[in-house]
Amino acid sequence: MARFPFSAIVGQNEMKDALLIAAVEPAIGGVMVFGDRGTGKSTAARALAQLLPPISAVEDCRFGCLPEEKGTCPDPCTSGRVRKRPVPFVDLPLGATEDRLVGALDLERALRAGEKVFEPGLLAKAHRGFLYIDEINLLEDHLVDLLLDVAASGENVVEREGLSVRHRARFVLVGSGNPEEGELRPQLLDRFGLSVEVRTPEAIADRVEIMRRCAAQEADAESFAKDWRAADEAILKQIARGRKKLATMTVPDDVLEDAASLCIAVGADGLRGELTLMRAAKAMAALKGDKAVRRDHLIAVAPMALRHRLRRDVLDETGSTVRIARALDELFG
Repeated sequence: MARFPFSAIVGQNEMKDALLIAAVEPAIGGVMVFGDRGTGKSTAARALAQLLPPISAVEDCRFGCLPEEKGTCPDPCTSGRVRKRPVPFVDLPLGATEDRLVGALDLERALRAGEKVFEPGLLAKAHRGFLYIDEINLLEDHLVDLLLDVAASGENVVEREGLSVRHRARFVLVGSGNPEEGELRPQLLDRFGLSVEVRTPEAIADRVEIMRRCAAQEADAESFAKDWRAADEAILKQIARGRKKLATMTVPDDVLEDAASLCIAVGADGLRGELTLMRAAKAMAALKGDKAVRRDHLIAVAPMALRHRLRRDVLDETGSTVRIARALDELFG
C-alpha cells in the first residue's frame, strides 16, 4: 500500500515535531507516543521513514553497513559494490522473542553442517532506520530494557552457544501505546528521549479534513502523493539542512542555565532532563535554520522532553504538561 505523505497528516504537530527532531538528532534517545487509538501514530512514523532518501550500503551485507564499516561488521561483505536501500522501517511484533529481536544461532546450519552462523535479528534490520513498537506498554519489561540499552549504545552484543557477535545497531526507536492499557515503568519511560501525548481531534473541521484526505488517498494514492510531493520535499530539505547545521550549533550558557532552572522547578528526576532539553533544543534550532539555540527553542521542546520525567506530587494532581507550562510561565513569563 502506498504511504500516506508525512506533510498530509492533519494536526498532531507535537508528534510530528518530535519525529523530526529524532530524524535530525538520533542520539535524542527515541520517541514515546502515548494516546488514543487511530490518531496517526504509526502512520506518521512510517511516513517519515519512507520520506527520507535511500541509504548507501554494501550490497551483500545483512547488517546494512556503510562501506567504511566493513571491517567492524560480522558479515564478510565480500562484494565491493555499494547499492542504495530504502531507510529501514521495522515493526516489532508484540509477541517477539528475545532471539527474534537480537538475533540467534542458525540452528538449521548448525545441525546440518556443524557451522556456527549468526542469524541477524530485528535490531540488525533496523540499523540506520526506524524501529517501531506499537503497544510498547504491553511488551515485556526485559525486552524494553534491552531495546533502550541498544538504542543508547548503538551496538548489539549477542552471546549464544559459544558464539559471540557484536554489530552496529543505530536506529530511531519509536514506541506507542494507549495509557488505558497500562503504563511503562517510570525508570524505563525516563530513558526515552521525548514523550508525546496525542489526542483524538475535537475540532469538526479537522475531523472532516482527515476524512477528505484519507478518502482521496484511498481513491488514487499516486495522485494524492503527487499533490503533497512539494510539501514533503520541503520537509526533506529541512531535515537535511538541520543535520548539517546541528554539528556547528552552539548553546549559550544562559540557555543552559534556563534548562537547569526549569528541571529544578518541575522536579525532574536525574540529569537526563537537562541533557535531552539541550539536544532537543539544538535540533529544533537546526530545523528552523537558526544559528544558535535560544530560549524560545527550549520552551518549544520542554513539554516533550520533560513530561515523562516528573516526580509524582501527591499535593498536586494536575497533569505533567500543566505543571511544565506553569513552571515555564513562572520562570520566563
